[in-house]
Amino acid sequence: MSITTIVITSLSELIARVTPTDPDPATGRRRDSGVYRGAADASWSLFTSLDTLGGVNPPHGKADLEEHILRNFIRYSRPYFGSVAVNEWEALVAAQHHGLPTRLLDWTYSPLVAAHFATIRGKPGVDRAVWRLDWKAVHRRFRLPELALQIQDLSEVFGPNRPFTPWTLFGKGFVDLHFACMIEPPSLDARITAQSATFTLCSHKRESFDQFLERHDLGSALTRYVIPAHEVGRLRDQLDLVSVDERRLFPDLDGVADYLRRYYS
Repeated sequence: MSITTIVITSLSELIARVTPTDPDPATGRRRDSGVYRGAADASWSLFTSLDTLGGVNPPHGKADLEEHILRNFIRYSRPYFGSVAVNEWEALVAAQHHGLPTRLLDWTYSPLVAAHFATIRGKPGVDRAVWRLDWKAVHRRFRLPELALQIQDLSEVFGPNRPFTPWTLFGKGFVDLHFACMIEPPSLDARITAQSATFTLCSHKRESFDQFLERHDLGSALTRYVIPAHEVGRLRDQLDLVSVDERRLFPDLDGVADYLRRYYS
């Protein structure tokens, strides 16, 4: 099945769409298990920062630099860590969190946080999008536990017979391994917690995440909620009304300054 696209015109409509109609038989709660990602242009594919390093026409032009980028991050970042990273996976998560190009893709458990990132940047007159991923369907497809993996789980899940590190994933030895999974990052700082952040990790780095999922018959695991350009301002004001803004999601002086700059502009 292909990716579902749904147009929304308000924050209340987004919430209604993602709230399950029936309560979960086990818990009795109507809690969505998906994760979300905001896009400043609804036409964009789900590219990682590594995909777009060097541009998108064409993308993936510098994918082979992945290992060198992470090695140098580990080399130069050591003085700035309060404590040494637990392993190379934690270093990769920290690198992504601080803006280094990696194959990780940012998501959040909150559709409102995703809507925030969809509406604070982007060109006027352009439709925005909130993507939803049914990560449990992805895990079932690749025979992974229906649990959000933590970094310490990766070696146990993927490497029982040989060490599974970023370096082995980057190497040619895993070229025939096909998978995508969700990783819950450790709470490296207050931003990760405030944004309910999580990541997806994919075995392939030369196609967008949506293309990868469609190629593996997982297009139905994605839903794209499109915010028409003329409704972006409305959703942005509604997000401010419910206190989903830079000051709360970036709990530091930069977040306060960014919030005030935008609010009074």
